Amino acid sequence: MAGGGFAVQGPARNYEGGVTTFVIMTCFVAAFGGLIFGYDIGISALVASFLASTVTRAFGRKISMLFGGFVFLIGAILNGAAMNVAMLIIGRLLLGVGVGFANQSVPVYLSEMAPAKIRGALNIGFQMAITIGILAANLINYGTAKIEGGWGWRVSLALAAVPAIMISVGSVFLPDTPNSILERGHPEKAREMLKKIRGTNNVDEEFQDLVDATEAAKRVEHPWLNIMKPQYRPQLVICSLIPFFQQLTGINVIMFYAPVLFKTLGFGDDASLMSAVITGIVNVLATIVSIYSADKFGRRVLFLEGGVQMIICQVLVGIMISMSFGTSGVGKLSGGSANFVLFLICVYVAAFAWSWGPLGWLVPSEICPLEIRSAGQAINVSVNMFFTFVIGQFF
Repeated sequence: MAGGGFAVQGPARNYEGGVTTFVIMTCFVAAFGGLIFGYDIGISALVASFLASTVTRAFGRKISMLFGGFVFLIGAILNGAAMNVAMLIIGRLLLGVGVGFANQSVPVYLSEMAPAKIRGALNIGFQMAITIGILAANLINYGTAKIEGGWGWRVSLALAAVPAIMISVGSVFLPDTPNSILERGHPEKAREMLKKIRGTNNVDEEFQDLVDATEAAKRVEHPWLNIMKPQYRPQLVICSLIPFFQQLTGINVIMFYAPVLFKTLGFGDDASLMSAVITGIVNVLATIVSIYSADKFGRRVLFLEGGVQMIICQVLVGIMISMSFGTSGVGKLSGGSANFVLFLICVYVAAFAWSWGPLGWLVPSEICPLEIRSAGQAINVSVNMFFTFVIGQFF
C-alpha cells in the first residue's frame, strides 16, 4: 500500500509532478528539528517519544514539531539561567522532551512531503541538521572554554535557544502534510496541498492512494497493538533493530566525549577541543555524500559499505591504543600516532555519516504504512534514545 509516495510493498510508483521549490523549502525548514538534537545530542527522550506519537497522529506533524521546539526553548532558558542543580535537571528534562517530539515528527514530515524519487535526499536533511548542530556545539564549546570567570558554560547551554527558536518559528509557517490533513478529515484541503507540493493539478492517482491509506489507518483503533500483528512484523523488526545497531556502532562515544577522549589519548586541552571540531566538520561533509548517494545507490549498499569501513577503523584504533597503552592504561601516543588515530576516527565518523547515521532515520520513517507510521517512528526514536543513554552511561 502506498501512502504519500511510500513504497511499502515493491517499488515506488512514479506519480506525475516535479520537485517544486515549495516542497524543497518546507523540507529545509522542517529539517531544523535536527539542529536541536545535534546541539544537545547527549539528551535522551525515551518517554516523550511515545507521547509524541499520539500527538503527531491526532494533531498533525506540524503541531508536534512546534511543541517540541517550544519546550526545548524553555529548557535552554532554564539551563542558561540555572542557579542550582535542580534548575539544570529540569532544564535538561525539558530539552529531552523537545528532542523526543522533534525526532518523532520531523522524519515522518519529511518523508510524507518529499517526492519518492528524492525522498532519501530530502529526508537526510534531518541528519544534515543534526551534524550541523553537533559542529556548532563543538565550535561554541571551543570558544566558551576560553571565557574567563567560569561562566562560559552558561553561554554554551543558553545558545541551545537559537535552534529551538528556528524550529519553533519555522513550524508556525510550515504547511501540514496531505497525509496529516486527510487523517483529520479534510480531503479537499489535502488535495489542494498535494497539488501545491507536487506542482501539478494531476494528482488523482497519488491522492487516491493517500485516501486508501488513510481509510485503512482509521480502521485501526490501537496502532500500538496493530504494529504487533504478523503482517507488520518486518516493519517492527526494522524500526527496532536499525536504531539498535545504529547506536551499537559506538558513534555517540565520539559525539559525547570527543574532547575527553582526545585528551586521554595525549592531546592538550585546546588540541582536544579542536580535534572534536575536526570530527564535527568531517561529519557534516560526509553527510552531504549521503544526500547524493542514498537515492542513487540505495540504502542497502550504504549500510554494508559504511559498516565495513567502521569495523576496519575501530580495529585499527584498538590496535594503536593497545600498542601505546597496553593493559595497564598507562602511556601516551606519540605525535604521529595520535594524528593517525585522529585520522582513523575521522574516517570512522565519515562512514557513519553517509550510512548508518542518516539511514537510521530515513529507512524506519519510509517503510511503515500510514496506519502504523506514528507508532513505528516512536519505536525507532525510543530504541535509539534508550541505547544512546545506555552507551553514554556505560562508557
